[in-house]
Amino acid sequence: MTPESADLGPDEDTVEVHQAHDTRRLDEDAVRAVVAAVCAGEGAEAESVGIILGDHALVHELNREWLGHDYETDVVSFTLDEDAQARGVLDGEVYVDLDTAAERAPEFGVTPEHEALRYVAHGVLHLCGHDDATDGQRAAMRALEDRYLAEAGV
Repeated sequence: MTPESADLGPDEDTVEVHQAHDTRRLDEDAVRAVVAAVCAGEGAEAESVGIILGDHALVHELNREWLGHDYETDVVSFTLDEDAQARGVLDGEVYVDLDTAAERAPEFGVTPEHEALRYVAHGVLHLCGHDDATDGQRAAMRALEDRYLAEAGV
């Protein structure tokens, strides 16, 4: 993140980062830089976005309880105000599984931090209204993730 972007992007009042993992952490400035890049690129405003950095158990439980999917996943997102979303204002939560990021990073030749920041970008794209139900949608989201990670300096 450059000094200039620090003044333009979401701050601690609009993007709260919660380190909910016992041992793994992400740099909070890097998380905010990714959120800022996604918001800028998508023309969205982060009014109230929670990024919760958790473990397998937390994300799996949320996936099962709220989405009806009884399996581990890398990230889940919840839009808390759909009317705001329709206006390009983000009010939601993104839960990132830092354990999955650490496990899958070698598969992609990246660091666990890079993989976890990809999950942050992916989750915020969901808050912006993107879906990944089809192969085409998944490819489009992957391209956007790559773009916004690069723009955030990841």
